[in-house]
Amino acid sequence: MLALFDYVIAPFVEFAFMQRALAGALMLSVSACPVGAFLMLRRMSLTGDAMAHAILPGAAAGFLLYGLQIVPMTIGGLIAGIVVALGAGAVARLTIQKEDASMAAFYLISLSLGVLMVSLRGSSVDLMHVLFGTVLALNNDALTLIGLVAALTLGTLGIFWRALVAECLDPLFLRSVSRLGSPVHFIFLGLVVVNLVAGFQALGTLLSVGLMILPAAAARFWSQRVEIMCLLAIALGMLSSVCGLLLSYHASLPSGPAIILSAGVAYFVSVIASPRGILLARRPRAAHRTA
Repeated sequence: MLALFDYVIAPFVEFAFMQRALAGALMLSVSACPVGAFLMLRRMSLTGDAMAHAILPGAAAGFLLYGLQIVPMTIGGLIAGIVVALGAGAVARLTIQKEDASMAAFYLISLSLGVLMVSLRGSSVDLMHVLFGTVLALNNDALTLIGLVAALTLGTLGIFWRALVAECLDPLFLRSVSRLGSPVHFIFLGLVVVNLVAGFQALGTLLSVGLMILPAAAARFWSQRVEIMCLLAIALGMLSSVCGLLLSYHASLPSGPAIILSAGVAYFVSVIASPRGILLARRPRAAHRTA
C-alpha cells in the first residue's frame, strides 16, 4: 500500500503543478472525448487532425503580438479554426474539389504559416511550446478556459444530442424531416474547434487531437451504442491522462506525448483484446471452419 501511495497518489498530493495538470487533463477528457466519438462516427477523424493544425496561425499571431498570453492565443486560434473550416467548406461547395482535399490543403498551408510566424519572433523553446504544449505548466487562466469549454461542450451535446446522433446515422433523413441538419453540422464543427483550442493550451496544436480521437477510437471496439461509447471514451481519456502524467513524473518524460502514448496503448489493447478486436472477433469464424 505504501508503494502504491508513493507511485500513484503522492505526486498529485505533494505538487500543485501535478494537481493543475491532472485537473486540466481530466476536464479535457470529459469535453473532447465525446466530440471525438462523434467525429469518428461521422468518419471525420482526419478532419479533426486537420483542424488541430489549422488553429496554429491564429495562435502564432497572438504569440507575435502578446507573447505566451492565453487570451490572445486562444482568440487567434478560434478565429483561424473558423476561417479554415468555412474556407475549406466553401471550396468544396463552389468547386469540383472534395472537402477532404480542400481541408488537407488548408491544413498544410496553416501549419507551414504558423511555424514560420512563431519562428519570426520566438525561439525553438517557444515553437515547442506552441506545437506540443506544456500540460505541467497550466495556470489558473488555462484551467478556467478548459472548464468553460467543457461546460459549453456538455451543454451543447445535451441540447442537440438526438440531432447529432441522427446526423451521424442518416444525415439525409435528418435534413428531410428537420431544419436542424445544416445548423447542427456547423455547431458540431464549432465544438471541434473550441475543444482543439482548449486542448492546445495543454497538449499543443500537434497533439491536442490525440486525446480527442484515440480514446474514442478505442471505445468503438467495446460498444456500438453512442451513449456507452462516449462514456467509455471519457473513462479511457481520464485513465490515459492519469497514466501519462505518472509516467511523465517518474520517468522524466514530456507530459503531453506521455498522455497520448498512454491513450495509444489503450487503443492497441482494444484492437487486440476487445469483443470486436482481432482475437475475439476471429473466434467464431475459426470455430465455424473447424465444424
